[in-house]
This record gives sequence, structure tokens and C-alpha cells, in this order.
Amino acid sequence: MKSEERSFRIVDALLLLMMIIPFLCGIALHVMFKPSSDDIEIAGALIFFTIKMPFQDLPITESQVNSWLVIIAVFFLCLFLTHGLSATKPTRRQHLAEMAIELAENLVHSNMGDYFSGFVPFVAAIMVLSVFSSLLTLIGLYPPTSDFNVVAGWALLVFILITYYKMKCGPVHYLKSFGDPVPFLAPLNIISEVATPISMAFRHYGNVLSGSVISVLVAAGLQGLTKLALGRIEGFIGEFPFFQIGIPAILSIYFDLFSGCLQAFIFAMLTMLYIATGFPEDDYKEKMKKKKMKLQKEN
Repeated sequence: MKSEERSFRIVDALLLLMMIIPFLCGIALHVMFKPSSDDIEIAGALIFFTIKMPFQDLPITESQVNSWLVIIAVFFLCLFLTHGLSATKPTRRQHLAEMAIELAENLVHSNMGDYFSGFVPFVAAIMVLSVFSSLLTLIGLYPPTSDFNVVAGWALLVFILITYYKMKCGPVHYLKSFGDPVPFLAPLNIISEVATPISMAFRHYGNVLSGSVISVLVAAGLQGLTKLALGRIEGFIGEFPFFQIGIPAILSIYFDLFSGCLQAFIFAMLTMLYIATGFPEDDYKEKMKKKKMKLQKEN
């Protein structure tokens, strides 16, 4: 084996290892801090420690830590997919990376237009972060998307971008937009504006959390059904939870895989549509045209 090929494989192995280590660290933290209990519990994110602050203490929770673990793992995944790029001999991973980029570009262009082509990395990051965060339940970790604070932070960032592009034609034009189509609807338009990030956050958080709660309740019900049906039988048969085999796994396919990916796609779509539809493109082009003509006259 050539030294170049050997070094290439070593780097690949290190990148794969760095993708796995964050999740192993998350599992270790979860085991160390989670109190032992024989019952099925529905609880929020664990609080690892609290930082004393002047006005309000800052708790460092499982949601924050797991979000960073996902970011680190995705970072090394990107490095792995882009390792060894070649224009003459593209690898399978390069084809996969190019296909993912093309899908993201087509999604942004079809929903936002050419003006927002720079949003491809942002939209792709939202989808990947949301999907991987929701899929943490598959390895027994708390999904950050089940924490309203995390999803509300994403929605607040999107709301800032929405407002920024709505104000491209100036604050006066932005304030006048609340009077469309008739002035007396301004209070309703203001409420609708404020409700945008709230509805985005609650939609994503609620769907992911409800799936986790339903899965736990069904598992608890099946455990009780097993004890009711087979609890009087002594030995292994009376103690083994037969009814919990299979059904929770089927629910996991829907709530963890399908629903998690679906909610990530919906959040990304709402992000693109709210930003693109809120941007007054025609008025902005007219404003830029007048500004250009004014500069030409002055020169």
C-alpha cells in the first residue's frame, strides 16, 4: 500500500472517529447524571451545572450540550465527505456530497429565487441540525428539538432575518406594510408578525415532544399489559416484557425517523417562504434603480 493511500485512510478513520466520539461523550454524560429509576419517566433535559450570573443564573442543560455535540459531529461529517475531492476521479462520498449540495440549491432556488442563492448553507444547516438533533433519541439521548428554548432560539434568528429583509426598503415602507390591504387591519398584521416565530417554535417543538411522549406512554402501557397478562407466571416468562418487543420500534420509525425529518423539512420550508415572501423585491429594485439614477445625475 502506498504511503499516500495509507495516510488518506488514516485521516478518514480519524474523521469517522471524531464523528462518533461526541455521541459517546453524550451517552456517558447521560449515564452519569441521570438518576437511576426502575419506572418509565417523562422529564425534560437534565441540568448538568449552573453558572452564577449577575441577574439570572445560567443552567447548562442536556439540550445545550447535545446541540454542541451534534454540531461537532456534523462538522467532522462535512470534513469526511469533502476529504479527497478530485475533479478527475470523484469518489462515492464526493458524489453524495455534490448531490446533497445540488438538492439544497434546487430547494432554495425554487422557493426563494435567485436573489437568495446565498441562503443555501443556512437552510442546509437548519435541516441537518434539526434532523440530527431529533435522531438522538435513537441512541437514548435527549433531543434538543424537544426543548422549546432551543427551537425558540432558531425561530428568533429566522424572525430577525425576516424583519431584516422586510426593512430592505426602509423603516417607513416596513411600517406601511402593516396597513395592507386596508389600514384598520394593522393590529391584526402586527399580531401576525409577532406570532410568526412563536408558531414556528411551537410547531417544531410540539411535534417532536409529542412523539417522544406518545412513545414513552405506549411503552409504559405495554409494560403494564405484560405484567397483567403474564405477571402471575413464575420465572423468566413472567418477568420478561414480551409485549414491549417490536411495537415501540415501529413507533420509533415514525416518530423518530419520519416525523423528525419531516419537522426539519417543514421548519426549513417556513424559513424560506417567510423570508422570500416578506421581501418586497419589486419595491427594492425600484428603489435601487432610483438611487442609481440619482448617483448618475450627481456625477
